[in-house]
Amino acid sequence: MENHEHHNHEEMDHSKMDHSKLNHKKEDHSKMNHGKGDHSGHNPGHGQMGHDHHKMMIADFRKRFWVTLVLTIPILFLSPMIQEFFGYEFLLPGNPYILFALSTVVYFYGGWPFLKGFWSEVKKGSPGMMTLISMAISVAYFYSTATVFGLRGEDFFWELSTLIAIMLLGHWIEMKSVLGASKALQLLVSMMPAEAHRVKGDTIEDIPLEDLLKDDVILVKPGEKVPADGIIVDGSSYLNESMLTGESKPVKKDENDKVIGGSVNGNSTLKVKVEHTGKDSYLNKVIKMVEEAQKTKSKMQNLSDRAAKWLTYIALAIGFGTLAVWLILGFPFVYALERMVTVMVIACPHALGLAIPLVVAISTAVSAQNGLLIRNRTAFEESRKISALLFDKTGTLTKGDFGVTRVESTNQDYSTEEILRLSSALEQSSEHPIAVGIIKKVKEDNITIPKPENFNAITGKGVEANVEGKQVKVVSPGYLRDEKINIPEDAYSDAAETVVFVLIDGQLAGYIALADEIRPESADAIKVFKKNNIKVLMATGDNEKTAKAVSEKLGLDGYYAEVLPHQKVEIVEKLQAEGEFVAMTGDGVNDAPALAKADVGIAVGSGTDVAAETADIILVNSNPQDIANLILFGKATYNKMIQNLIWATGYNVVAIPLAAGVLYSSGFVLGPAVGAVFMSLSTIIVAINAQLLKRKIGKK
Repeated sequence: MENHEHHNHEEMDHSKMDHSKLNHKKEDHSKMNHGKGDHSGHNPGHGQMGHDHHKMMIADFRKRFWVTLVLTIPILFLSPMIQEFFGYEFLLPGNPYILFALSTVVYFYGGWPFLKGFWSEVKKGSPGMMTLISMAISVAYFYSTATVFGLRGEDFFWELSTLIAIMLLGHWIEMKSVLGASKALQLLVSMMPAEAHRVKGDTIEDIPLEDLLKDDVILVKPGEKVPADGIIVDGSSYLNESMLTGESKPVKKDENDKVIGGSVNGNSTLKVKVEHTGKDSYLNKVIKMVEEAQKTKSKMQNLSDRAAKWLTYIALAIGFGTLAVWLILGFPFVYALERMVTVMVIACPHALGLAIPLVVAISTAVSAQNGLLIRNRTAFEESRKISALLFDKTGTLTKGDFGVTRVESTNQDYSTEEILRLSSALEQSSEHPIAVGIIKKVKEDNITIPKPENFNAITGKGVEANVEGKQVKVVSPGYLRDEKINIPEDAYSDAAETVVFVLIDGQLAGYIALADEIRPESADAIKVFKKNNIKVLMATGDNEKTAKAVSEKLGLDGYYAEVLPHQKVEIVEKLQAEGEFVAMTGDGVNDAPALAKADVGIAVGSGTDVAAETADIILVNSNPQDIANLILFGKATYNKMIQNLIWATGYNVVAIPLAAGVLYSSGFVLGPAVGAVFMSLSTIIVAINAQLLKRKIGKK
């Protein structure tokens, strides 16, 4: 697809866009990096401090778990209730005091993270999981302590210690899962090498990555990682960009081709002129986007937060209600208390707190590794609702690799070679596929390109300039119609060609036909969309004949030809008015209005220009197969969220009544320790289920 610096025959004139707005957005975007551009290994990169803090917390939970477990073994062995259950007797002198001493260490040392969390929740006025755990262990500890110092009743220090041990284990496993989800992001951070080989005249110096400046020339040896975004000035090689784009095949790069920092060089030495370093680099922008998307709360996450809060209130109400009912029924306080404690333990919505954030973290990181950059979490989740998909043609459904198929003169004063030569003057500075095709042909024919003067883009219709004293225009068929100039009858063949017309001094001099090959992946992607009941439509600035040929070949549900950018917005609005949930795909800049208007805006082919500020999702490649992957992965992600919410709350629905003692008459009651096992099991299932999401994204 075209970038935002050059004109577009088909779509619109980029030069008329408000570039100040775009640049402003870029600046804002780079500011968000807070100067953390260095991934060299000398300084912590993105999220590194949070990452290390998380590691320390995991180590802390692990240590508390092992200490608690070691102390729990003698507590279990010395507990009268356990001895009675297993039919043995082993009571030391001062047995209750030994149990009290060991349990006090377990309560204050093992239970500390939960007690601290409880105060934090109370201060915020938002009771949650920590409140429930703290109340359960505190009730158990203080009641049991009272029995040691004179209160009649049996202690349940053993239940307290097993509960804390299991809770710590659940937290430890849960935090390890969360860390696992952020590893993909850390892998992105670690992709940059620590040093670069800077070329200074005839010498090569190794410098730290943070000392690298724009326009420096660096040497990239075979097998090395490219230290920064840049352009190859010498050499050609195959580069592995799989970690950045998801493209498994190494990509051939020649002189003047762009390379992305973090990609791995193949078998040849390259000299690269640095374009972006630090916070402006493509990889850094990807990392920033992934971080921000992971932090963004989605609709589903807000739902789980509300559910956790309500579950806390319900658990407290049922807990105290259980205590009251058992006391009213005439049961001993210790028994009623045990039922209350068990209810509170089981009601802990810990898995609920993990259910959505873990899926968010994993899906965002895995998407980035596969060339899908999610900027808007809600749009990504809602991609499952897409019912109509509006494609731009050039470079998305087609390769965007135009080759000149015909050059015709309609004016005897100008030969076909002269028409090519004059039009090439206007196209030489453009990267638009049509321009690239014309320049390629001119170079093949060894034609010297003249210099243009007073270059100007004609909004949505083409370009004009003065060349050797003549006014030359290279325009679309729409321009001829507007100017009431007849289009030659033989201008269009039956082939899916794009035709541009050359006007010299206001007169039609000839035309150039170019063909753009349909991507082999397009047909497969469209089959996936059809299978998922998604209408596939195409909007292109190209002529009717070409649009029809492409549409028929791919079996599209419809097409719009000779469309200007503002008309794409109208098409999106029309589809929405018909009740469709519309996804628009475009290059992120010239399709900005339509991308913003669509329910889901997907910028494609934005490679190293991640400034597609209006898109919700950015695809690094222009491959329509990626959009199919995106929609399927969006569905899989949503399904995982729903599954996790069911897992996280479903066990409460069953276990809370059992803990309260509804089956008491049939001789079954659920103890606190078993309740804690249930709760931790739910957490572990949610964590494993989220990890399984990694298998769901389509691999190329």
